[in-house]
Amino acid sequence: MSDKPKDKNKLYYSILAVVSIILIIIGVLVFNNQNTEAEEDLDIAYTELIKKINNKEVEKIEMTVGSTSVKVKLKDIEEEKNAIVPSTQAFIELVQEEVKNGNEIELIQNPTSVLLRISETLLSLLPTIMIVVLFILIFKMQGLGDKGKVYDATSSENTHTTFEDVAGLDEEKNELIEIVDFLKEPKKFQEMGAKIPRGILLCGKPGTGKTLIAKAIAGEAGVPFISMSGSEFIEMFAGLGASRVRKLFEKAKKIAPWIVFIDEIDAIGARRTSASGAESENNQTLNQLLVEMDGFDTNETVIVLAATNRPEMLDKALLRPGRFDRQITIAAPDAKGREAILKIHAKDKKFASNINLKDIANDTAGFTGAELANVLNEAAIIATIKKHKKIQMQDLDDAVKKVTVGLEKHSRVISDKDKKLTAYHEAGHAIVSKFLETQMNVKEVSIIPRGLAGGYTMYKTNEDKYYISKTEMEEKLVALLGGRAAEKIALDDISTGASNDIEVATQIARDMVTVYGMSDNIGPIYLKQKDPYERQIFGENIDDAVGAEVKRMIDIAYKKAQEIILAHMDKLQAVAERLLEKEIISAEEFETFFE
Repeated sequence: MSDKPKDKNKLYYSILAVVSIILIIIGVLVFNNQNTEAEEDLDIAYTELIKKINNKEVEKIEMTVGSTSVKVKLKDIEEEKNAIVPSTQAFIELVQEEVKNGNEIELIQNPTSVLLRISETLLSLLPTIMIVVLFILIFKMQGLGDKGKVYDATSSENTHTTFEDVAGLDEEKNELIEIVDFLKEPKKFQEMGAKIPRGILLCGKPGTGKTLIAKAIAGEAGVPFISMSGSEFIEMFAGLGASRVRKLFEKAKKIAPWIVFIDEIDAIGARRTSASGAESENNQTLNQLLVEMDGFDTNETVIVLAATNRPEMLDKALLRPGRFDRQITIAAPDAKGREAILKIHAKDKKFASNINLKDIANDTAGFTGAELANVLNEAAIIATIKKHKKIQMQDLDDAVKKVTVGLEKHSRVISDKDKKLTAYHEAGHAIVSKFLETQMNVKEVSIIPRGLAGGYTMYKTNEDKYYISKTEMEEKLVALLGGRAAEKIALDDISTGASNDIEVATQIARDMVTVYGMSDNIGPIYLKQKDPYERQIFGENIDDAVGAEVKRMIDIAYKKAQEIILAHMDKLQAVAERLLEKEIISAEEFETFFE
C-alpha cells in the first residue's frame, strides 16, 4: 500500500498542531496581559497625572514599553500610585520634554519582554496566518486524487491476493476471468474489435467478499488497485466531491492498466434529486462520475469496480450499457462454499483431531465469509482463554453462539420468577417447533442470558434455502408465538419477553401480504411502495385491508400455537422443569422427552 496518504495525513495534522499551539500561546498571553492591566487599580486619572507633571509634583515614573500602565511616585508621598496612559510612546515623549524644561522627574523605562514582543507580532500577523492555513486546508482537500488506498500487485510490500484466496464464489470468479485476460492482454481483444466492460457492479450483503474479489482481480492481472469508499467523495465544500472524482480518474488514466474500486457506491450513486444543499453536492459528484466513465478512450485499460448492498437505490444512469455494464450478485455461500472458506481461514489455526470443517459448514447455513472467519477467530480466542492446546468442538459451538446470539452472561442476577417465566417461554418455542413439519429441529434450549436475550432456542441450520413456501412462513409465525402462548397457558400471564418475537412475526406477516402476494383476500399484488400515492391505485382503504389481513394471520398463528401447547402440556412442564434444573438442554436430551 502506498505511504503517500499517510505522509499527507502527517502533514495535515502537523499544520493543525502548530496552528493550535500558536493560537493557544496568543490567547494565554493576551489573557494574562488583560488580567494584569485589569488588576492594576486606577489611582490617578490620566488628565490629573498630566496636571501633576506640569505642577512638578511627580518625583518618579516607572513604566514598561508596550504596556499602557505606569507606576507614579509623587513628591512628599511614599506610596506609589497607578495610572493608565493611552499611548506609551507619546507619554514617554511628554515626560522627556518636561525633563528638558527642568522638571525633575526620574523616568525608568523597563525593556519590552520577549514574550510581549512575540505576542504583539503574532497578533498583528494573526489574520494572515489564518488565511494561509485556510488556503492550505482547501488545497489539501482538493488534492483528493491520492486519498484512496493503493495496492500495487507488483510490489513485494503488499499482500498478493489472487482467486485462490477467494472461496465459495466459483461462478463469480469465472465471470470475471475475462476481465483479468483483458487487463493482461488488451491488444488481443482490441484486434478482434471487442470492448471490455467499463464498469462492473458487485451486489451482495455485507461480508460476502465483494472487496476481496475486487482485489483478487487486480492480483491475478498484476495491475495496481486503488480502493475508495463512496463516503470519501463527500465533502463539506461544494464541488470538492466532483474534484476528487476527476483527479482520481486522471491518475488512473496516466498509469493504466489500473483498477478503481469504489466501495459503498450508493453513498454517491443514489438517485439524483432536485434538492439543494448536501443533496445538490451529491448530484454534482454523481454527474462527474458519469462523465468520467463516459470519457474513457477505447485503448485505455481502466476498469471501474463498485460494490453495494443496496443496488435498488442507484441512479439508472449508472447502470446503463457503457458504464456499469455488468451486475454480479455475490450471494451468501452454500455448504460447499462455506467449507472452502473455512479451510482458508483455518490454515493458521490448530484444531483438535475430531473437528470436521464440513460439519461446521453444514451447521452455519446463511453465514457469510466474514461471519465464518469471525467464528473461527472467536473459537481461537475462546480456546486460548480456556488454556486448550488446540481448538475443541465446544469452543466452536461457543463461538457460533457468541456470534449469533451474543455473549453469555452467567453473572447476571435473575429472580426465580424471571427464571421460571423464561423457562416456560423457551420451552414453548421448542415444543411448538417440534410439532411443525417445516420447522428446523431444535439444537439447544437455554435460559442463560446471552446478549439482550434472557434465554434462547437454537435450531439446526443444515440446509441452504433459496425459496420459502407459504406453509413454511405460516408455521414460522406459529413457532415465533409459541413462547407467548406458553406464558399465557402455563402461567396465566404474559410478559415483555415476547416483544422481539411479536415484532419479527408481524414483519413476516406484512411481507407475506405486501411483498409476496400470499394473501387470498388481498391477492398477488405488490404493496410495499414507499410513495402513498402509488398505493392509492388499489383503493383508498387498501391500508386498512392490509392491516386486517396481517392481524388475521397473526391471530390464526397464535391460536395454533396455543392448541399445540394445550395438547402437550406434559412435555412443556417437563422441559421447563429440566431447564430450571440444568439451564441448558441439548438436542439429544430434548429428543428424550418424546421417546
